[in-house]
Amino acid sequence: MQAFGVSSIYSESLSALQQAVKNNFVKKYNVSTEDYRMIEIVIIENKPHKAGPQWKFAGAFYFATVVLAMIGYGHSTPTTVAGKLFTMCYAMVGIPLGLVMFQSIGERLNKFASVIIRRAKRASGARCTDATEMNLMLATGMLSSIIITTGAAVFSRYEGWSYFDSFYYCFVTLTTIGFGDYVALQNDQALTNKPGYVALSLVFILFGLAVVAASINLLVLRFMTMQAEDAKRDEQDAQNIAAGNQPLTFDDDSTYNMHGKLLENNYTTENDETVSLCSCTCMGGTRCLNHEQFVDPDFQPMDIIESTLCLKRASV
Repeated sequence: MQAFGVSSIYSESLSALQQAVKNNFVKKYNVSTEDYRMIEIVIIENKPHKAGPQWKFAGAFYFATVVLAMIGYGHSTPTTVAGKLFTMCYAMVGIPLGLVMFQSIGERLNKFASVIIRRAKRASGARCTDATEMNLMLATGMLSSIIITTGAAVFSRYEGWSYFDSFYYCFVTLTTIGFGDYVALQNDQALTNKPGYVALSLVFILFGLAVVAASINLLVLRFMTMQAEDAKRDEQDAQNIAAGNQPLTFDDDSTYNMHGKLLENNYTTENDETVSLCSCTCMGGTRCLNHEQFVDPDFQPMDIIESTLCLKRASV
C-alpha cells in the first residue's frame, strides 16, 4: 500500500508538471492547442524507439517479419481494433508456416553441410568420409557463431552501440527472446533512408533463425536417435529372453531360463547350516584332534545348531 501510494503521488506530480510545461509553452509562444498536439506527435515520433514512419512498407515488412519470427520487440504495435484483430489472425496463420519454413531451411543447410564435410574428408584422405552428427553440430555451431559475431560488428557500426551490446542484441534476436531494449532500424530515419541496411537486417534475422533452426533440428534428431537405439536394444533383449538365450536372474540369486530350467543358484542348504567350522564333521566337539578346543569349556556344540547364524564349512 505504501509503494502504491508513492507511485500514485509520483504520477500525479508528473502529470501536474507536464500540464504546467504545456501551459507555459502555449502561453510563451502563443500556440494553439491543436498546434501543440501536432508538435507533441512529431516529437514522440522522432524518439529513438519510435524513429521514422513505422507503418510505411519497410516498417510494416519489418513488423511482419518480427511477428512471424516470434521475436516481438514491441517497438511498434497496432493501435486500432482492426489492426489488432488482423495481427492475431496473421500470427495464427503465419507463425506455423514460418516454423515450417525455418525447419525446412535448416534441413537443407544440414544437407549442404554434410556434403561439404564429406568432400573435405575425402580431400584430406580420411578413412571415414561420412558426416557424423557431431560434425554437423560443430559446423552449425561455428556458422551460428560467425553470424552472431558478424552481425554484432555490423549493428555496432550502424547503430552506434558497443560491440557487447550489439552481440547481446544479436543473441536476443536469434533466440527469439526479443526484450526490446535494443531494436535496430530505429535511428536516423533508417527505415526510409537506408534501404540497404533494412535489407541486411531482414536477411540477418531470417538467415540467422534458419541456422538456429538447423541446430535445433540436429539436437532433436540426436535425441530421437538415442531413443530409437534404446528401444531397439530393449526389443533385442526381449527377443533373446523369449528365445531362451538370455537367462533371468531373480532376487534369490537363482538363474532360470524361459523354460523354467534352473541354471545356477547361490543360496545355502540345510546341510550347509549343520557343518562345523573345521574341516572335519565332528560338529565342533572338544575332543577332535583336527581343531583347537573352545576357550569356554561349558560351551555345547548344539548351541551352534540352534544358532540363527548360517555357518558354512570352511577349511583351517
